[in-house]
Amino acid sequence: MIVGGVAGGMSCAARARRLSEEAEIIVLDRGRHVSFANCGLPYYVGGEIEDQADLLVQTPERLRAWLNLDVRTGHDVVGIDPEAQEVIVRTADGVQRLSYDALVLSPGAQATRPPVDGLDSPRVATLRSVEDAARLREWADAGARSAVVLGAGFIGVEAAEVLARRGIATTIVEYAEHVLPPLEREHAYPITQELRGLGVDVRTGTAAESITHGADADEVRLADGTRVRADLIVLATGVRPDTDAFTSSGLELERGAIIVDEHGRTNLPHVYAVGDATMSTDPVTGARRPVPLAGPANRAGRLVADFIMDPDHARPIPAPLGTAIVRVGGMTAAMTGANRAALDAAGIECTTIHLHPNQHAGYFPGASQLHLSVSFAPDGRILGAQCVGRDGVDKRIDVLATAIRAGLGVADLIDLDLAYAPPFGQAKDPVNLAGMLGANVLNGTVEVWDVRDLERVRQTHLLLDVRTRAEVARGMVPGALNIPHTELRARIEEVRQAAAGRPIGVICQVGVRANIAHRILAGNGLKSSVLTGGMITLRAWLGDDADSYLVGA
Repeated sequence: MIVGGVAGGMSCAARARRLSEEAEIIVLDRGRHVSFANCGLPYYVGGEIEDQADLLVQTPERLRAWLNLDVRTGHDVVGIDPEAQEVIVRTADGVQRLSYDALVLSPGAQATRPPVDGLDSPRVATLRSVEDAARLREWADAGARSAVVLGAGFIGVEAAEVLARRGIATTIVEYAEHVLPPLEREHAYPITQELRGLGVDVRTGTAAESITHGADADEVRLADGTRVRADLIVLATGVRPDTDAFTSSGLELERGAIIVDEHGRTNLPHVYAVGDATMSTDPVTGARRPVPLAGPANRAGRLVADFIMDPDHARPIPAPLGTAIVRVGGMTAAMTGANRAALDAAGIECTTIHLHPNQHAGYFPGASQLHLSVSFAPDGRILGAQCVGRDGVDKRIDVLATAIRAGLGVADLIDLDLAYAPPFGQAKDPVNLAGMLGANVLNGTVEVWDVRDLERVRQTHLLLDVRTRAEVARGMVPGALNIPHTELRARIEEVRQAAAGRPIGVICQVGVRANIAHRILAGNGLKSSVLTGGMITLRAWLGDDADSYLVGA
């Protein structure tokens, strides 16, 4: 008996059938659609997916014909009786009790509802189901002119993008300081700029306080006192495990999420759980949290079926890294492993390096810059990575996710034999380059400092900007000394006098020239370190304040 379809539940059901032709397999789902492309919903709203039927991966009829699965939609499981080994199901025909030998819970997650007055407006919709997507698309087709998206996580940003592409004046509201909060601040800023380029009004550091219902449109009042008109409102402020029905059954929960072991077993006999509603332990930080992503849910469903049908040969469920990716206009943002906030919260010491290489050979048409960061421990273990760019982002994050799973150190990235031809990459791929820089940091060839430490470094170091005079004329850190790196050897005594015994913080555009300068300074007995990622990272970190903070030479 499987409760809930979509990713985890249907993967479990399909795998169980492939392992046993004799088993009776029943799937219960409260909705109309048991197997649909949840991640495709925003693109149906935007019209890129034209036909709603394309969202339906499988229907109950096809699942019965192909896999002999008994799929029952409109069946809402409202409780478990673990002693009787029965589930309590509410249907159109009344309440039923159905027995099981093995029960797999895959209830998924439901949208959180923040305490906002007026959130019950009929113009408010979530984006969790085919019905949600159909309603939003119907409103857009009917001529909606304005929209407010509450929450700038993955779903919120995707919703804002597709609504703006449809010509709807869209405002996105996020309580955190930047969009896509799991992204580092310096990676989030290019995404903010891309949203603005699409016409999206980005409001961060604030939240909705109330929604006033109107005859023609609603009005959303924000905590900063501003008001925004909305013909439709998308609620995308996050999700929580959908486990309310199981709280009285004795099922062990942690902050609403189901506690499972490495084979998906719960504390109740013969009861398993998979997917968004389960608690995971982060393999990098040890933090415990649900991971509401389709990939881990699909894989867990398969592995739980393996354990139920053939426990002697079943592999354990790996802790998910949380690898994720999102398209925003012409940009892509992706991440894997832990970000710096999570590493700081866990008390894990790390170094983060930033690189800005092209995604493929610079001489081949269409070359564009990647903004890549990799965090690693003092022993070289890779802890996390993030990347933003217009092309090639997915490829690099997937390689780095594989490296983390394989337990590779940052220096091992140098040796990865990655595909190269001018249209696809470089002879030194960005991932290889990250390994080279990481290895240099580990062995002391290069010392780096982070943009987060800017004000501290300004107080304790001589800042040396080794870019050209034309570059620094467009903005440099106040108080920095400008000596182009090509002149540094001849002017080394000038640097020594200006430093007056202080260490030197070297800055260039991306970090390459600063590394050269660092080696020159070290060779002349001067202690120095390099701003990782250079001015590109610094400008992105400063965001809208960059032009007012930086000064001309």
